[in-house]
Amino acid sequence: MREACFRYNLQMMKKTTKKRPATKRPPTKKAKGRPAQRGRSPIGHASTSPLSPPILPPEDDLPPTGDEDVLVVADAEESAVAEEMPPALAIPAAGAEQTFFTQRYEIKHDLMKRIDLYLRDRLPDASRAMLQKLIKSGKVLVNGRHAKSSNILRANDVVDVTLPQSAGIDGGFVPEDIPLDIVYEDDQFIAINKQAGLIVHPARGHWAGTLINALLFHAEKTNSTLSTGSDPWRPGIIHRLDRDTTGIILVAKTDEAHWRIAGQFERRTVRKTYMALVHGIVELDSDLIDAPLAVNAKIREKYAVRTDIGKPAQTVYTVKERYRTGGPGGAGYTLLELAPKTGRTHQLRVHCQHIGHPIVGDSMYGGRQITANDVLPTQRSTPSTQEAGAPLITRQALHAFRLQFVHPTLFTRMDLQAKIPPDIAHMLDLLAPCRLRKSAS
Repeated sequence: MREACFRYNLQMMKKTTKKRPATKRPPTKKAKGRPAQRGRSPIGHASTSPLSPPILPPEDDLPPTGDEDVLVVADAEESAVAEEMPPALAIPAAGAEQTFFTQRYEIKHDLMKRIDLYLRDRLPDASRAMLQKLIKSGKVLVNGRHAKSSNILRANDVVDVTLPQSAGIDGGFVPEDIPLDIVYEDDQFIAINKQAGLIVHPARGHWAGTLINALLFHAEKTNSTLSTGSDPWRPGIIHRLDRDTTGIILVAKTDEAHWRIAGQFERRTVRKTYMALVHGIVELDSDLIDAPLAVNAKIREKYAVRTDIGKPAQTVYTVKERYRTGGPGGAGYTLLELAPKTGRTHQLRVHCQHIGHPIVGDSMYGGRQITANDVLPTQRSTPSTQEAGAPLITRQALHAFRLQFVHPTLFTRMDLQAKIPPDIAHMLDLLAPCRLRKSAS
């Protein structure tokens, strides 16, 4: 009986330990040629490691070439198909002929940045959808190979982008008779005192009424030219100012003048001076604001002081006048002279907010509009009731009033100044009776 039980148990153990038939998996396709190394992109030596936070777009006051790459322009002829692209950047329909050119960027440092995000910074007039189409259609090469949107740029990478030609008067921009306040002009460059509300160059949603449209009209009228520079969609433009920032801006007429003046901006030998009216009484007569800037973590249209990923940004301020309205308990204002040592986007506006003194009228960065009642509360009867409640300024009270640089061909020192605009001048006139005794000379 005991032997029978043992045999039965042995048979049951054999049945339960019987191997199951292995399931067949479909064979994996092996890539032809040398397989890419793990953790590396098939193009060049771009790593597919997690992306670092986004890097700032080109600085407002610096030329397109910075310390991260070098731009080389070459010619090419090709045709492609257009799919809902912006007018100035549109590629012609199939069968149509158009001249194309190639922009080459030689990367100097490890950017740890995707190629599509890099091109969006370098070509801000192009929509993200258009850049994706250019990449998919093979118009973007990295180290001579077709790029993918996810490719990460590293040092010594070479990026070639093939774009449609669009050159000023002969391109897609229409000359417009927009008044220009010319500070200085010769056969090499022109200095403009830009008015408020004027966009420097066409961009998405603003294809007319820009400074470039006005400059093209002026060029036709005076039988002059504008430089090509590094960007055919911004003829003559060396540096920029925000839409609602007034003041002096330089525009090149020849390519030689463009590259020589742009080189001075790049080497930071151009001395720029701004005037700004800010909220509050600034205590120190002069100081350095050293606070790195990057895109705001929540609102991409804004910038913020970010010590983690920000690019270095420095501004020296000097107090010119202090004002106290309506006695000791009244509101305070300070007229500052700002000298940026770097040229980051919205740098002066963010730095003023950072020290607790936002620029008057700059609603994006904590400033507010002021009225005649705010400035002269004890003299409400001076202006009419309607005028007393109306804003004195509807933009940031920021003016680029001085530029010092070397002439591109004469090599003489240039010192150009732009007259303060009427809205800021009117505010300063109203504040004059409220001036405090102590001020920086």
